[in-house]
Amino acid sequence: MNSEHISNRIRRLRFEKGEMTQQQLADLVGVTRQTIIAIEQGKYAPSLPLAFQIARAFGVPLESVFQYEPENPASTHNSLL
Repeated sequence: MNSEHISNRIRRLRFEKGEMTQQQLADLVGVTRQTIIAIEQGKYAPSLPLAFQIARAFGVPLESVFQYEPENPASTHNSLL
């Protein structure tokens, strides 16, 4: 089984954006506050469109918000070839 993890910087970006609340971010991207909480805590990986909306809400590239961390980078690289 391939274990993967997507980490994020949403909490830090909210703080840097004038202490934006989870509810304010949720309203901007059209989801519930509970969804934002789950994403921040790493319990839920957002869809690609939602990930882009979150990045746009902060005015930063997607990679500045989300980081993909495969458990074994070498096997992931080989499977892509």
